[in-house]
Amino acid sequence: MPATSEVRCTDAECFLDMFEVHYTYDLPEDHGTEDLQCPVCGGTQLEAIEL
Repeated sequence: MPATSEVRCTDAECFLDMFEVHYTYDLPEDHGTEDLQCPVCGGTQLEAIEL
């Protein structure tokens, strides 16, 4: 199964509290949260949620 991760946007002006990222099998090993953007505000102030 490809990886799945939960991410939150920490921008104070963004209303999105969490989104889920579903990866594919061909994901580069050096890919991380810093490579993503918030789907609502487009910001890069994101942090992974550890469950």
